[in-house]
Order: sequence, then C-alpha cells, then structure tokens
Amino acid sequence: MLADEQTEVIAARDARIKELEKLLDDARRSGKRQAAPFSKGDPKEAPAKPGRRSGKRHGRHGHRMAPATIDRDLVAPLPECCPDCGGEIEHLRDAEQFQTELPETRPVTTRFRVRVGRCMKCRRRIQGRHPEQTSDALGAAGSMLGPHARNFATWLHYALGLSFGKTAGVLGHLGVPVTAGALSSGAQATGTALAPLYGEIVARINDAPVVVPDETGWRVGGEGAWLWVATTEGLVCYHVGATRGFEDATALVKKDYAGVVVRDGWIVYRGYEQATHQTCIAHLLRRAKHMETDNPDWARSTPREVKDLLLSALAARDLAQDERAEVVADLTERIELLGEQSHPYEANRILVAHLLNEKDALFTFLTTDGVDATNWRAEQAIRPAVVNRKVWGGNRTWRGAATQGRIMSVLRTAVVRGVDPIEFLVRFARAPDPTAVSFFT
Repeated sequence: MLADEQTEVIAARDARIKELEKLLDDARRSGKRQAAPFSKGDPKEAPAKPGRRSGKRHGRHGHRMAPATIDRDLVAPLPECCPDCGGEIEHLRDAEQFQTELPETRPVTTRFRVRVGRCMKCRRRIQGRHPEQTSDALGAAGSMLGPHARNFATWLHYALGLSFGKTAGVLGHLGVPVTAGALSSGAQATGTALAPLYGEIVARINDAPVVVPDETGWRVGGEGAWLWVATTEGLVCYHVGATRGFEDATALVKKDYAGVVVRDGWIVYRGYEQATHQTCIAHLLRRAKHMETDNPDWARSTPREVKDLLLSALAARDLAQDERAEVVADLTERIELLGEQSHPYEANRILVAHLLNEKDALFTFLTTDGVDATNWRAEQAIRPAVVNRKVWGGNRTWRGAATQGRIMSVLRTAVVRGVDPIEFLVRFARAPDPTAVSFFT
C-alpha cells in the first residue's frame, strides 16, 4: 500500500515538473518572439532613467549636421528695444540656425491627349502612348493614380505594414483622394504584372550555390497558413502556403535543389536529399545555454559541453582550410563520444540525439566556402513580414496572399540589392514591355 502511494506521489511530481517546464518554455518563447506585444507587464514603481548611461568614455557628442544646400535665407531681426527694460539694443553678431521642412504638397494632375488612329492599309486601330503613361486604358478607366502615388502606396502597405485604409489616409493628407478598395485593386494588378519577375527571382534562387529558407505563421481569411521565405545573397523570395509541409517549401526551393541549404532544425528541410545541409548553430547554442541554466545542477555538464563544442566550431572560422578540417574531425569525434555516454536526464538525451541526427549538417560552414554558420539571412528577411502580420493580421484571400508574396519579394530584393524600391516599381509601371525591366539586366 505504501509503495502504491509513493508511486502516485512520484507520478504527480513528474507531471507537475513537466507542466512547469512547459510554462517556462512558453514564457521564454513569448519573451523572444519577433514583434512581441507591446505590454511588458506592470510598470515599475521607480523605473530607471531611459537611455544609455554616458560614462566617462561615452564617445563624441552627436548632433544634426548643417545641410549642404540652402534653399531659403531668412533673417531673424532684433526687437526695436529690450523687452525687459526698454533700453536700446546693440547688434553684436549673427548666429545660424537651420530648419529642414517638407515642401507644401500639391498633387500634379496630367492629362494625356492620346492620339487614336487607324492604319489605312490593314484598318487596324492604333493608339499613341506617352513615355510617362502606365496604362492604355481610356474611357471609364481612363482616370488613375500616377506611378509614384500608386507605388508609394504599395510600399507603405507591403513594406511598412500600413493597412490599405491607413495608406489611403496618408495619400489623402498629401492631396490625393483615393479609396482603400482602389489601392487593393491596384495592388492586385501590380502583383499580376510582377509574376514574370517573381518567377525569375525564384529561378535564380534555385541556381544559387547557397539558399537559406525559413517559415513563420500567417493568416489567410482568418485561417492558419504559413509564410515561407528563401533567400541568398542579393535575392529574397516569399510564398504564402497552406501548410508547413515539404510541398509548400518546394514552391520556393525545388525538391531537386543540389546546393547548400542553411536552415534551422525543422525536419521538413531534410526532404532536400540532394542538397548539402548546414543547421543553424545559433539555434543550438541558445538551446544549450537555456538547458545549462534550467537543468538541475547534476545535469548541466552535457549542455555545457555542447555549448563549448559549438563555440569551438565558430572560433575555427578564422583558421586556414586544412586546420578547419582537423577541427571538424575532432568535433565530430566529440559528438560521437557524447552519443556513447549515458545521459540520465531526459532533456540531455534529446539534445544529444538531435546532435547525432544533425552530425552531417553541423560543420558545413567550416568545409565549404561561402556558407554561413546560422540562418541569419532568412531571419532578417522574415522579420519585416512578421511585423506586418502583427499590424493587419495577414491576407483576406488566397489571391491576396499570392500578391503578397510577389510584391514583398520584389520590394525586399530591391532593398538588398541597393535599389530604391519605389523608383524601380515606377520604372516597371512605365515600361511598354514590363518583362524587359529586371534587377538582372
């Protein structure tokens, strides 16, 4: 009877430990989640003064530099007499102050007198086109936003995360009245026109020697979906899919990709069987550091050894190629020895099993030039999309989700290539043949 009671107590204790571990893990995840909610708990009674402490060696004092170009020169005159005592004022010197201001906004409306004719030989209707036109539409569809206004709205929505309603409000403040529905329709048209360029970005990513993919939760029509990203040097591509499975991953990186895939530990990426893999060292390092803190004292040696092993791998990046090969052989042997040891603590067994499973993907960055040790490129690419999701929640339709992927891909690729995204879209809109406008020509 006593043994049964002890068994029940132990079972209850183990269940409580698992529950507390889950709560701790959830709290840690919410604290590190990208674009986490603004609330950080109750305010402190005596909060510290905001900003960094100056210290004794706080560097050069910064200030806004005087502008190089002066458009207006105004004089601030002295009053006729002293405002305190009424005495005469002596002019001593002139000082300078600079103020940079936005100009008064006034939209420019252009009327194009489009010449319409007919070929006297084949009787075909011929219509003229001015270089500044972005459409051949006439009649009821002949009044539209100009390319700068329309693509400024596109940038506000897809890059900065403003809703179409708020974007319409910004344009209205600038003197361009427009509805949210009109902006949405214009974005759909832009997304359709960008489809060939989007396809070219996807094709070039699949030809790249190194690809870094990642995924995050998304919403389409209020239902769960996933936003996928694949990036490499100078290219970023997005895709909204219904699942977190391999089929949606291959919408960006094809199944037969044979380069190097730098990714986190999500098992789906193992589906790229022809590729060489590099698992993110930063993810593993954070996991080991957390375990070193959370594990009981007697179970901290394993995560500490894993952490030291990973740090040794990162330090080896500065070595010569032959020296790096020796480090890889030594670290691989240390991992195998870890696998041969007994690990009474369950979390340690899981960590070691994961390392053994990822053994062939841990040190590719030391054996192959041009491979990063972490998936930072994908993390950086996915962060703006996560911020947007926090603001307006995702897409209402799958057509809008497809537009989302195309436009975000073009905007983000423009940024990483040092191209002004708005000016690029303006040039794209004005081109008689948009397929001739590309980042790669």
